[in-house]
Amino acid sequence: MTEDYFMEEYLRNALSDSIRSSNSTDNVERKERRLSSSYYKDLKEKLLIEYENKSLDDVMDCKIKNTSCGDALKITTKEKISFNIEDNDFRNQINNNLKLLPRIGLKTEQNLKSQGYTTIESLKDHDKYSNVASKFLDEIDDMSFREIVDVLDNNRYSKKCRDNLLKCISLTDIENFKFMDIETKGLSNVPIILIGVAEIKGDNIIASQYFLRDYTEEPNIIEAYLSHLDDDSVHVTFNGKSFDVPFIKNRCLSNGIDSELDLPHLDLMYFAKNLWRDSLPNCQLQTIEREVFGITRQDDVPGQYIPGYYDTYLLEDNIGPVVPIIEHNCQDIISLASFLEKMYEDVN
Repeated sequence: MTEDYFMEEYLRNALSDSIRSSNSTDNVERKERRLSSSYYKDLKEKLLIEYENKSLDDVMDCKIKNTSCGDALKITTKEKISFNIEDNDFRNQINNNLKLLPRIGLKTEQNLKSQGYTTIESLKDHDKYSNVASKFLDEIDDMSFREIVDVLDNNRYSKKCRDNLLKCISLTDIENFKFMDIETKGLSNVPIILIGVAEIKGDNIIASQYFLRDYTEEPNIIEAYLSHLDDDSVHVTFNGKSFDVPFIKNRCLSNGIDSELDLPHLDLMYFAKNLWRDSLPNCQLQTIEREVFGITRQDDVPGQYIPGYYDTYLLEDNIGPVVPIIEHNCQDIISLASFLEKMYEDVN
């Protein structure tokens, strides 16, 4: 039996105890029901009936995107957004972080600042650090956003100074953010069935989703996603450093696709844990939506059921089971924009 099965049993038993101890409140009973596989089996049957003889064109804004590999189905969602990253004079803030220089750690920085060396600029007058300080300041003036992210991300003290990676986003245009999420047939060496990317254009956020109508189209949807990226792009994900981007790289190799995915990457899961772990029950994406932004999803399909829902879509030639998967993915990428803006406000 799978790990998901045992986790489901554990959670069901835990909730059952809660139900008995609280006289079976409706709210707890509903939660317990949604942990059961029968709930999602019934939901799938309901969706098959609701969407029988319908196409995705009937319920979503769909178009065909031509790629070098072939046609890809593109689903577009456009929403108004008020997204603002106020200037925080970050290049000047870098000047205050002495730990960016070689051989300066937390204690050394503290000692230097107590001696009056409060900025990297001031270290140009220091006997030991004058050369490295001068070199760093000369280089930082010419660094691109991508290079600055690398400097911050690769610094040995980056975990203790993680806020700097959020603060530095003021140095790039908001149009460069690619809020991205994928849905797959499993955890490794299986096809991607949906790639979603959201971009901010003026006062709108536009979600572009590329859906795998059949397995032959996987190269097409990957190419369609890659067409959104350029040298200035910044990946914004939730657990994407560990899962989404490595997964896409693997599927590019499997499909013989050349790709440049080593872009600046803001994985908001790590920032969420750093900022909110003491104030939230957990730092899962939907918990943050609910607790921080008041967003509650209805009939959302957990990841463990997505492969089976997709198989049913292919077998029955019925879009019903994939509609909530597409909606789930769209909500994920749009939520990432709100997360990033809120996180930026909190660290500034």
